[in-house]
Amino acid sequence: MSFKYEFHPTSLREYDIRGVIGKTLSEHDAFAIGRAFGSIVSRQGGKTVAVGYDGRLSSPMLEAALVEGLKQSGMKVFRIGCCPTPQLYFAAYHLKADGGIMVTGSHNPPDYNGFKMVLGNKPFFGPQIQQIGTMAATGDVVAKTEGSDEAVDVSEAYIDRMVQDYDGGTRELTVVWDPGNGSGGAITERLVKKLPGKHIVINSEIDGTFPNHHPDPTVLKNLEQIIARVKAEGADLGIAFDGDADRIGVVDGEGNMLFGDQLLVVLARDVLKSFPKGTIIADVKASQVLFDEVAKANGTPLMWKTGHSLIKAKMAETKAPLSGEMSGHIFFADKWYGFDDGIYSGVRLLGIVARSKESLGQMRAALPVVINTPELRFNCDDTRKFGVVSEVKERLAAEGAKVQDVDGVRVLTEDGWWLLRASNTQAVLVARAEAKSEEGLERLKADIARQLEASGLEAPDFSGENAGH
Repeated sequence: MSFKYEFHPTSLREYDIRGVIGKTLSEHDAFAIGRAFGSIVSRQGGKTVAVGYDGRLSSPMLEAALVEGLKQSGMKVFRIGCCPTPQLYFAAYHLKADGGIMVTGSHNPPDYNGFKMVLGNKPFFGPQIQQIGTMAATGDVVAKTEGSDEAVDVSEAYIDRMVQDYDGGTRELTVVWDPGNGSGGAITERLVKKLPGKHIVINSEIDGTFPNHHPDPTVLKNLEQIIARVKAEGADLGIAFDGDADRIGVVDGEGNMLFGDQLLVVLARDVLKSFPKGTIIADVKASQVLFDEVAKANGTPLMWKTGHSLIKAKMAETKAPLSGEMSGHIFFADKWYGFDDGIYSGVRLLGIVARSKESLGQMRAALPVVINTPELRFNCDDTRKFGVVSEVKERLAAEGAKVQDVDGVRVLTEDGWWLLRASNTQAVLVARAEAKSEEGLERLKADIARQLEASGLEAPDFSGENAGH
């Protein structure tokens, strides 16, 4: 019987495949992904695919079905086991695999899961993901053939490779780490034993129910535990990860959270010493402060679309040594491989702090102060969200507004700027605003509310959300 399969229409996203277990995602999807992706690798002359999975309760089931689909397409599968996403990316390089697939729900709630893919060590996204759906629906796969699978442990090689790039000398920092019960826990425990200094790791047990807090380190509420521990220990800083450790969250020694763009400033200043005039990429949600500070540090700032695959592709095109997103995805091509890795980014940050005469808190406090909202996310149906952004764009054009439309709309006014874009991974719209004054910020928020109401949506709850940085 020929193989044909239809995916749920919401599961094939811009840069990964994602859904709710038992509703829009199952082991049948995992098998079909393996069958189609393995066929793509085979038709390009490849034979090997590395597969890893995160700590979610559904991940082992999805991984097993995925491997079976890959094997039926003739692949030799390197099974990396339960690991952070960047370890799977590393494995694809280390084992010279033709492709790689990570089973992960990232920072989504426990009942979500999904798949991130690389092909020839390049991100697999956009039209390529739609191609998986088309191939499955039409049965356009290679003839059934029996591949093989092999368990491979690359964890020690991954840890040693990260430690190799620690450049903080022998100065001993006190650091609190919080993997958030995600799949980076075991690796973090082993990594810190090889770094100088005092390291305290909390929530390191891998638990797909995420019993202590939701694993999204860009949300202040999820950092309450690590902030309390940093203060209790008198630590120099704290480092937190999302569910699959490809994103990083950071707090300074005073317990202040660094936004993704603030962290990127600290990292960029260091990297630009080796790459004068180097391109530093940040997504459209980043503060104007970041772009200005990169330029001041003799770098070339570039604003680009939000999304780890989109940023990775742009990095390769521009040969940028470093990139980052507000969401905490940090991509080092300086010394590293150009993929997003929260753990590796933590190692590089420690080196910078250990070498500096300033504390991380002093670096943060010295940045120009602007008034802004954090990233505001509010529900909007998947079938509606892109339409809303298009309507807003049309109205702004009619008004003669100054708009950057790299990703959604970033509207420039005398007060500052505001942004509205559709999330590629969730049924939400994302807004952010930044101004030079509180009064200016209120005007920008009113602009956002006015545009949303014109499209029949309620404005997001701005109350108490203001953050100065």
